[in-house]
Amino acid sequence: MNAYVPRMIFFTKGVGNHKEELHSFELALRDAGIEKCNLVLVSSILPPGCKVISKSRGLDELKPGAITYCVLSRCCSNEPRRLLAASVGCAIPADKQTYGYISEHHSFGQTERQAGDYAEDLAAAMLASTLGIDFNIDESWDEKKEIFKISGKIVSTRNITQSSIVKKTGYTTVLAAAVFVF
Repeated sequence: MNAYVPRMIFFTKGVGNHKEELHSFELALRDAGIEKCNLVLVSSILPPGCKVISKSRGLDELKPGAITYCVLSRCCSNEPRRLLAASVGCAIPADKQTYGYISEHHSFGQTERQAGDYAEDLAAAMLASTLGIDFNIDESWDEKKEIFKISGKIVSTRNITQSSIVKKTGYTTVLAAAVFVF
């Protein structure tokens, strides 16, 4: 059996507002640039050697109607003035032959920075557990970053996060995605 493993990944985000919930989601997909794809949601593994590319390059690689695999976080509400956030975090190991992790997190009431840091924490915690690194998710971010430096086993963590406050009328949808390219 031949396995199809993505060779590249890019990160994108979007927000949409509309009186209909589904249409607000469509507008968020348009804002992110991935509305033309048939999205298939996958779980949390960043394949070994998968190269992070820019959003513009990634969008150039996509074909309208193509089956497109992604890790997607989405949050929607029609409650006026409610703060929404959707975030995808990523932890990339130093060893390029090892897989990394991607996490998705969505929340109400968290700022963009809070949600993004949390998504990064989730991805880093999942990666750390597979690498045998002692990782306490309840410690502050700076303490965790120091552990990463000491261990030498995690090259980088990152996130992409979209937040928005729900408008007076209709629905607001926020999304963040890690999109795979073959």
